[in-house]
Amino acid sequence: MDFQQRPLSPAEARIVGTLMEKARTVPDSYPLTLNSLVTGCNQKSSRDPVLQLPEALVLEAIDSLREIHLLVESSGGRATRYEHNFLRVVGVPEQSAVLLGMLMLRGPQTAGELRLNTERWYKFLDIASVDAFLEELQDRSADKGGALVVKLPRAPGAREQRWAHLLCGPVDLSAVAQGLGTPGGSGATEDDVIALTRRLNALEEQTAELQEQLRHLHEQLGLSLPGQG
Repeated sequence: MDFQQRPLSPAEARIVGTLMEKARTVPDSYPLTLNSLVTGCNQKSSRDPVLQLPEALVLEAIDSLREIHLLVESSGGRATRYEHNFLRVVGVPEQSAVLLGMLMLRGPQTAGELRLNTERWYKFLDIASVDAFLEELQDRSADKGGALVVKLPRAPGAREQRWAHLLCGPVDLSAVAQGLGTPGGSGATEDDVIALTRRLNALEEQTAELQEQLRHLHEQLGLSLPGQG
């Protein structure tokens, strides 16, 4: 089955996005073991929505992703490992793949939010360059599979429009509207928001990396993580 013939399920999108993220943020642990992949999919930081995917569902999604060549399985050491094949299968440049991966992990975002959130994946020159790649993905021709993102209607009280990916099919605008908060009158400047966002992103990524390193260490030593017997 070809990737373009069907939309991804939410579980499949989360798996692909997680593999894309970990390939860049924890390369020493990549490709991922099943345990690391499940943990990455279900982590509470840098995810929107936060999911709780059971291992059986992850394995089922792995099989379906392998059928459409978005995931590659490798054997080595004591555990099977998994890596994504997104760029080759989808046929987009690295910058576009980075944006799609972040949209799969964190849901609809503005171009400014995407630039901040992808800083450790790829450093875009400015917001205008992010917008340019998003526009290119939205205007993608039908012979290449059609649009991969859509610019959402402006939310009440919001200054910027958000972008959403189409890898899971058309966007449910009512669900997106319910999930968007209206900015409050805190008095914070745009520079304040950017600085706080960068600090929060850094803390979330450091926490996720430490958790992954701890899991990797336990796997190397043949130990179980606390709470797992």
